[in-house]
Amino acid sequence: MPMRDLRGKRVSVTGGSGFLGAQVVRRLKACGAEVFVPRSREYDLVQLDAVRSFYDDAKPEIVIHLAAQVGGIGANLKNPGRYFYDNLMMGVQLIEEARLRGIEKFVSIGTVCAYPKHTPVPFREQDLWTGYPEETNAPYGLAKKMLLVQSQAYRDQYDFRGIYLLPVNLYGPHDNFDAETSHVIPALIKKCVDAVENGAEQIEVWGSGTASREFLYVDDCAEAILLATERYEGTAPVNLGAGREITIRDLVEKVAELAGFKGQIKWDKTKPDGQPRRCLDVSLASKEFGFNASTSFEDGLRKTIEWYAVQRQQAA
Repeated sequence: MPMRDLRGKRVSVTGGSGFLGAQVVRRLKACGAEVFVPRSREYDLVQLDAVRSFYDDAKPEIVIHLAAQVGGIGANLKNPGRYFYDNLMMGVQLIEEARLRGIEKFVSIGTVCAYPKHTPVPFREQDLWTGYPEETNAPYGLAKKMLLVQSQAYRDQYDFRGIYLLPVNLYGPHDNFDAETSHVIPALIKKCVDAVENGAEQIEVWGSGTASREFLYVDDCAEAILLATERYEGTAPVNLGAGREITIRDLVEKVAELAGFKGQIKWDKTKPDGQPRRCLDVSLASKEFGFNASTSFEDGLRKTIEWYAVQRQQAA
C-alpha cells in the first residue's frame, strides 16, 4: 500500500476553518504538514480569479477540498440554485487550476446526498449511478458528484492524481447549530437542550420518523481523510462511514434521553423525510487505507450534547 509522508508537505484545506475542516487541519499540523487555509472573506472560491490568487499565495502540493455551501433539508429546499452553482463552480475550477499547476494530489470530499434516492442498503460505491438523488438535495448532491466525473476524466486524459471520498452525515462538537441551516443531529440537540433549559413541555420534529440515517463522528472522518490522502491512489469513490443505521424516531428518542428532555415529541408529517434510508458499505475504506470508525454513536452524541450545553451557558 503506497504511503505519502505528510511531514513538510504544503497542504491547502478549503473549508479548513469549518466543522470538519478544523479537525483535518489539526491532524495535518500534528503530522508536521505546512497548512494553508483560504478564508472565504479573502478568497471567494466560486470566482476563478480568487481560485488563482489562492493557488498563487498558497503554492500547495496537496489540496483537500472541503469547502461547500450546505445545509439540512429546509436549507436545500430554499437554495437549490445557489447550492448547485456554488458547489459546482468551486470544485470544477479548483480541480482545473490544480491540473494546470501540476499539483501533486487533489482530494475531493463528496457527499452521501449524491447517491440515488432508492439505493439498496447498504450503499455500495458501484450503486452511485443507478438513479437520481433524493429530490430535496439533488442539486447539491449532483454538483458534488460532478467532481468525481472530473477527477476520473482528468486521471484518464492528464494522469491527474485526484481521489474522491463520500462521507456519510457527520456530527460532533463545533457543528452548525443554526436553526435555519443545521443538519438533523445538531437541530435535535438544540431543540432538546433548549427545551430543558426553557422548561418547554414539547418539541416539534420534521417528518414521520421512519427514515433512517447513518452518522460518522467528525474526528473519525478527519482521520479517514488523512489516511486516504496518505494511502489511497484509486479512481473509484470511497465511502466514509461507521456502518451503523438508525431511524430518525430512534435518534430523536436517544438525543432526548441523553439531553434530559422528558416532554412530548410532536411529529410534523407535512414536512419531508428526505431519503428513505441511508447506510453505507464501508468495507472499501477499510481495505484500501485501513479506516474503521472508532467512536461509538452514544459516546459521540454525549460529547456533542455536552459541548452545546457549555456553549449555551457561556453565551448566557
